[in-house]
Amino acid sequence: MEVDGPSRTAYRVALRRAAHQVLDRPLILADPVALPMVGAAGRARIEGALAEFDTPFGRALRTFLAVRSRVAEDALAQAVDAGVRQYVLLGAGLDTFAYRNPFAERGVRVFEVDHPATQAFKRRALAESGIAVPPSVTYVPIDFERQSLAAELGAAGFRAAEPAVYAWLGVVMYLTRPAIDATLSLIAAGARGTTVVFDYTESPERLDPIRRMVFDGFAARVAAIGEPFVSFFDPEALAADLRRMGFTETEDLDGAALNARYAAGRSDGLQVSGMGHVMWARV
Repeated sequence: MEVDGPSRTAYRVALRRAAHQVLDRPLILADPVALPMVGAAGRARIEGALAEFDTPFGRALRTFLAVRSRVAEDALAQAVDAGVRQYVLLGAGLDTFAYRNPFAERGVRVFEVDHPATQAFKRRALAESGIAVPPSVTYVPIDFERQSLAAELGAAGFRAAEPAVYAWLGVVMYLTRPAIDATLSLIAAGARGTTVVFDYTESPERLDPIRRMVFDGFAARVAAIGEPFVSFFDPEALAADLRRMGFTETEDLDGAALNARYAAGRSDGLQVSGMGHVMWARV
C-alpha cells in the first residue's frame, strides 16, 4: 500500500479485469466499466503488452479474477431476489460493480469499504474517466487491522438489523488471522440470510509440486511489491471454523468446481489454475 496511492495489487487486478474484456470471448464477467476504470494508460498497457497478460499464468490469473467476481455477483443476484438490499465490498479496490449496478432501481445500496488511499485514487480515476458515482454507493474508509468494521459501516448508514451480501475478494490472504476471524465473526452475527463470498489460498504445504512452484513464484512477486501473503487455510478446517462462528451453510469452490461452473466447454481453453478457492457462506 502506498500512502498516497492505491494498493498495487488492486491496480493490477483492475488491469486484468480490463484485459478480460479485451482478450476473451465469451466473457465470464461482462464489465463495461473495467476499461474506462484503468484509463488510457491502462488500455495502452493491455494492448501493447499482450505477452504480459496472455502467458499461461496470466490467462489463469485473469480467469480466476473474473470468476471470483462472478461468484460474488451471482450470490448477490440470488440474495436480491430473496429481499436483500445491501451489498458490502470489503477491500473494494477498483471494483466496478457499483457503477454498473443492475439492482439500483430495486433499492440495492452498495458500501465500498477500503483503505482511504485506495479510495482517493479510485475517485480520481472515476472522475478522470467520466464515470458517474451513483447515489446508491457509499464509501467507507477503513484500515481493517486497526478500525472497527461495525462502527464504520454503522456510521455510513449500514442497517445492521437487515441482511446483506459481503464480497471480500483479494483481501484475506494479506491479513492476519485475528483480523480475518474478527471480520467473519461480525458477518456471522448478521441477520438471517446474510452471506459472504471470499477467496483464499490453500496452505502451501497442501499443494502438489507443480502448483507449489507456481504459488511460490506468485507469492514472491506480491512480496516484492510490499504486499506479501500472510494467511493460508485448510479448506475443511475453514468450513468447520465458519460453522462454529454461526454460518449455517457453506460451499467451497476449488479450481475444478469453478471451471465446471464458469469455464466449461470454452474453445479457447481458458481455465483457472486450481490454486485459489472461493468460499460462499450464509448465516
